[in-house]
Amino acid sequence: MLVTLVSVIVSISEWKDRVSFVTVLLFILLFLLGFFIAPLIVWGAPFDPSDRETVKKMVALANIKPCGKAADLGSGDGRVVIALAKAGAEAHGYEINPLLVWWARRNIRKAGLTDKASIHWKSFWRENFVSFDAIIVFGVNYVMKDLEKKLRKELKTNARVVSNTWPFPTWPHSRKEDNVYLYEQK
Repeated sequence: MLVTLVSVIVSISEWKDRVSFVTVLLFILLFLLGFFIAPLIVWGAPFDPSDRETVKKMVALANIKPCGKAADLGSGDGRVVIALAKAGAEAHGYEINPLLVWWARRNIRKAGLTDKASIHWKSFWRENFVSFDAIIVFGVNYVMKDLEKKLRKELKTNARVVSNTWPFPTWPHSRKEDNVYLYEQK
């Protein structure tokens, strides 16, 4: 009887270890799905951060003026928003992934830029960019046509748009450095 009870307890213990391992594994997979894949499937683009050199190029091409207003569409971890704020802009990021919003806000706090930079947990498709001087985007090919229409309709004259990797289909760029395109609203 005692041997049977011990074997049942050992079986339950092994089962609990397996369940714990499976639970942790499922949590990790769900996290990865939620963080990287779900935004791509549901809303548009995966998180693919720009490297430091590309961020420098994008900010330089944006030609931020003191007190200018700039936005990063799909702001990810906030690195471009932080760079825009350091360049003197009132910097806004638009991000739909709540984990990235949290991460970006944390990075902005760590950089001491909460008075110059902010991340909005919302789709940039619902925002009007008429008051912005510069827009930075690292989109994906299949959104660029609609984004071009939106920005050309909303942006004020002399506003600048900088796109990493993906060009707009019909808007001629005024400058290109490697895979970074500059567009100017006429």
